[in-house]
Amino acid sequence: MAASHSKLLNLIATILLAATAITCISLGRWQLSRAHERQQIAAMIQQGRSGPPVDLNAHPTVEQLQPWRPAQVEGVWQPQFNLLLDNRNLDGKPGLWLATPLLLADGSAVLILRGWFARPIGEQTAPVIPTPLGPQKITGELSLHVPRLFELWGTRQPSEGNLPADWPSSDPVDQSIQRSEDMRALPRLQNIELESLSKRLGIKFLPVVLMQKDEPSEVLKRVWPEPSIDSDKNMGYAMQWFGFAAIAVVAWLGFAWRIWRRKKNR
Repeated sequence: MAASHSKLLNLIATILLAATAITCISLGRWQLSRAHERQQIAAMIQQGRSGPPVDLNAHPTVEQLQPWRPAQVEGVWQPQFNLLLDNRNLDGKPGLWLATPLLLADGSAVLILRGWFARPIGEQTAPVIPTPLGPQKITGELSLHVPRLFELWGTRQPSEGNLPADWPSSDPVDQSIQRSEDMRALPRLQNIELESLSKRLGIKFLPVVLMQKDEPSEVLKRVWPEPSIDSDKNMGYAMQWFGFAAIAVVAWLGFAWRIWRRKKNR
């Protein structure tokens, strides 16, 4: 009876060790795949930033509209379409991004992410941000979409969920008067999709977003989020999992050797 119980324990131990080894190897391979993904992202960022600036007024091709590529565009601000993207943190501080369409000479537009400012808390005053008049030349980096913020309630359309029914105002914009917007009065969104914004405003947007980087502002900070490209960390985790798998394999071989020796000595 004791021998039978010992055999059962040895069998369970070998099965568990084999399962542990397989699981650790799978986790190690997953970490290697994550490292490879981050290396690809780093290469894509490097490739985009090393390319020549794209002139968005010159009808660029889809191949030219690569993420992270420097770009420039000239147009007129449309401050009546100002909106805020909420819950954007910078250096651990909650804040918002100001987004404004820039109207080009051909009637199309580019959505410009103009910068970040800290969210007013309590009695703090919201910043008043002026919008320059006339044609403006903006430079920055391209993104294929507005960087998204995960929404726990994602069953509704995040692009229009918080827009007021009467936005935007139908009043014509007087380009001879410089506007200074009260940030508290602007609509706030978690995320925005260019296609939905285009339908709402009746403007054809280029299929890219320009994250502005020129002309440092006293009010707006132009530090934009980047994906994590630290592949070395994933490589380190992969080596740890492979090490655990090696230990499990050695232990499994030890149990298998003991079982074989017992059968041989009988």
